[in-house]
Amino acid sequence: MKRAILLIALIINGLYSFGQITHAIKGNIIDKKTREPIPYTNVIIWNTTTGAQSDSLGSFILLKVKPGTYRLQVSSIGYNPYISSEFMVSSKDKYITIELEENSKQLGEITVKATPFRKAAESPIALRVIGFTEIEKSAGANRDISRVIQSFPGVASSPAGYRNDLIVRGGGPSENRYYIDGVEIPNINHFATQGASGGPVGIINAELIRETDFYSGAFPANKNNAMSSVLDFKLKDGSTEEHNNSFVLGSSDFGFNTDGHIGKKVTYIASIRQSYLQYLFKALNLPFLPTFTDAQFKTKIKFDKKNELTLLGLGAIDNMTLNTDTVGQTDANKYIITTLPIIRQNTYTLGAVYKHFAGKQVQTLVLSTNRLFNENTKYRNNDESSAANKILDYRSSEQETKLRFENSSRMNSFRLISGANAEVASYYNRTNQQLYVNNQSLLLKYATDLTIFKYGLFGSLSYEQPDGRFTASLGVRTDANSYSSEMNNPLKQLSPRFSLSYQLAQNLFINGNVGRYYQLPSYTVLGYKDNNGIVINRANRVKYIYSDQIVVGFEHRPANYIRLTLEGFYKKYENGLLSLADSIPLSSKGNDYNVLGTESVNSTAQGRAYGLELLARWFGYKNLNLIAAYTYVRSEFKNPKTGNYIPSSWDNRHLFTLTGGYTLPRNWVIGAKFRAVGGAPYTPYDVEKSSLKSAWDAQNRPYLDYSRYNTLRLKTFTQLDMRVDKTYFFNKWMFVFYFDIQNAMNTKYNQAPVITSTGITDPANPDKYIMKNINQRNGTIVPSIGIMVEF
Repeated sequence: MKRAILLIALIINGLYSFGQITHAIKGNIIDKKTREPIPYTNVIIWNTTTGAQSDSLGSFILLKVKPGTYRLQVSSIGYNPYISSEFMVSSKDKYITIELEENSKQLGEITVKATPFRKAAESPIALRVIGFTEIEKSAGANRDISRVIQSFPGVASSPAGYRNDLIVRGGGPSENRYYIDGVEIPNINHFATQGASGGPVGIINAELIRETDFYSGAFPANKNNAMSSVLDFKLKDGSTEEHNNSFVLGSSDFGFNTDGHIGKKVTYIASIRQSYLQYLFKALNLPFLPTFTDAQFKTKIKFDKKNELTLLGLGAIDNMTLNTDTVGQTDANKYIITTLPIIRQNTYTLGAVYKHFAGKQVQTLVLSTNRLFNENTKYRNNDESSAANKILDYRSSEQETKLRFENSSRMNSFRLISGANAEVASYYNRTNQQLYVNNQSLLLKYATDLTIFKYGLFGSLSYEQPDGRFTASLGVRTDANSYSSEMNNPLKQLSPRFSLSYQLAQNLFINGNVGRYYQLPSYTVLGYKDNNGIVINRANRVKYIYSDQIVVGFEHRPANYIRLTLEGFYKKYENGLLSLADSIPLSSKGNDYNVLGTESVNSTAQGRAYGLELLARWFGYKNLNLIAAYTYVRSEFKNPKTGNYIPSSWDNRHLFTLTGGYTLPRNWVIGAKFRAVGGAPYTPYDVEKSSLKSAWDAQNRPYLDYSRYNTLRLKTFTQLDMRVDKTYFFNKWMFVFYFDIQNAMNTKYNQAPVITSTGITDPANPDKYIMKNINQRNGTIVPSIGIMVEF
């Protein structure tokens, strides 16, 4: 076997060394508004002297370009200078279209420097643009965007490493929203926690992502329903000149990608993946075995210079079973097997984005539909021999059909964006669940068929000084729906926001934003019923949750590839959802595989999150990408009984990451990521209640002692991930090999201790079980390899 691998390596290396492959970068330069070609534009490869000039039709060509990752720097009189997104020249010529934005003054009168660190007047702060190299080559991320984002300030990560919960600036995992090329998608993870977001692995194929805009605040007015973050994914377009295919074999899945064109007006890009994650998890002796299939596509039709239509699709099929082979399982894993349900999920999103370019105005119409089907089943002690052992039978679906219209107008240095959105949402739920309430076991059984009509209006007016020294933006939106009288008045959900940016000195800016952001409670909350068929939370008069936020910071750019930022933030939460059973906010839940929100709540929870972020970013210069980020964050909510603030589940306090990648000669890339996550607070279990046979048998799990909520704290967790990539470029095809090691230092992490029933009756009390304490200690070295062949 070793000889065969060595022989293959020698053959590949010999073929690779046979000759130096070069390609061409071709493209055209057009005006972003008029869509007309821009002639005689200077185009150079960023941070090099290699360049060319576009001809009278705006076309350009760069010859004899070695395979690799590049950006283009473009400048033309009367237009803002531009640095493109990252792109790869691999096995064939590369064709790109570059859109330049007209400057209201001639460039001879002012000086505007090009930079890859783009920012908008609406969001001059709390916005990070993530390139595809940072996604594909990130150590320990396994090409998963949710894990790549953990390298940036304000983002806490799961120390156990098996979930992608997105915890941003002290907010819960239910406070995030996601878009792909303008189409909203309900979640980005397989096996998502319904009512929240996280799961063990991402749905979106990183091979299709061009770049990602990550907002941790200062949200644009046209993006609603978020209080912690917005992720806006920009997918690649299919090639207009070639047909490309690739096979990818990773540590957890294999897939096929394809892109190309149909005639001169239609391009496409698509992928399909099938996991074998269950084999990896079984080899690691993990307690659950997930299997998934996903697919996505993007088709762009350019009818003419003024009109284009983009069609998008994303879907996933998920099945999670339990690893009931207890041989060699730790007590901690046996506990998870005892408490975790079997999960089956299906989800899809389909969308169409039509754009009309009308000179100084651009109209966008977005129509989309999405659906999530979720089924959770649990038998007591995983014994399916009798229907009487079924303690959870949950089936639910959420479907949304959305329409959004947006008009963007440019008037010299001013930009006006206005629009409206409408949506019909349907929520279906069939629940049969054993509960233990008020010292007695009961069966919760209800059915919900809920339809809600939602609508919103939004607008923003931005000013950008031509030299970029000063920008300002004022925006407002409002949302309402038909659920109840508490939510149907749009004047109750007015959401203003205001942003400023000012250049204090050369390459030094002060940026800020203040705003109010609303979020609708999840459908699991809105549709919850009791055994009498009453929609409990409508009767409890739940409202939109809102957060008043302010963020202020400094930005320094000592070079066009270096960015240093210091940002402080404060978030105040009102109308939060308070669990009437536990007297804690729902926002402190949602980082497990159960359903979030199927309980009685009211809108009285109050909270706050505040902190300071430091970021240093070296962007692609001299073959180096580097991100250093530190965050001090506090996340708290007000105890409804005492009025004092106590830590939420996301109060990690200290977060630090150092992420880097370096390109060596002969297309070797080495990368590493070190992270330190401050210990999160946790709540001990109520041993007395959990040991009662009636309580344990009802739900097959222990019960937290909410009178001591988050009074204990875990220790700080550290982890080092490492990765090596090697790329071979041939004539018309490419071969990539990578080796990744998660937790290279074999760091052990102590999770919160748990208790479980032994199933043995307590001799001193026949109504109780003898309980067992379990210390959960996780952490192991996880090596993985992957290959990709593109042709």
